[in-house]
Amino acid sequence: MDLKSKLREVMNFPKEGINFIDITTVLQDAQALKECIDAMKEKIETFGDFDLIVGPESRGFIFGTPLAYVMGKGFIPIRKKGKLPYKTINVEYQLEYGKDILEMHIDAIKEGQKIVIVDDLLATGGTTESNIKLVEQLGGEVVGIVYFVELSFLNGRDRLKNYNVESIVQY
Repeated sequence: MDLKSKLREVMNFPKEGINFIDITTVLQDAQALKECIDAMKEKIETFGDFDLIVGPESRGFIFGTPLAYVMGKGFIPIRKKGKLPYKTINVEYQLEYGKDILEMHIDAIKEGQKIVIVDDLLATGGTTESNIKLVEQLGGEVVGIVYFVELSFLNGRDRLKNYNVESIVQY
């Protein structure tokens, strides 16, 4: 199946000059969603042994949780500031169109655990860089990162050059 053809591009969203890749068209198609999860699982298997999957709010939850389930691993959410109920660590990061703060529970990862980060889209790499900082702050080791979509023209991979990065669909 050509998963790229199942995606919808929305021009000038969320603001003028940004073309948004809408994954909801894949999510609502049972066969496309299954193929997407299966393809991401195959990429993750190339990273070798690992302990946990980490996914950032909110689309990292959509792909990370089912992948954790099918691979028999735990899932760790990274959320925006103020959304997690327990003690957290945080990092401020730059978005393509602003700043934000991400948080993770202080006990989410144990020293030395091997982590795979899962998200829907690689653009500039800023969000993933923040995810990595949180994981490493707790003593985790990022063994790989997998995305459903990669916007290659934004060169986000360059920021992540010290990590194993995989994606299913490239623009």
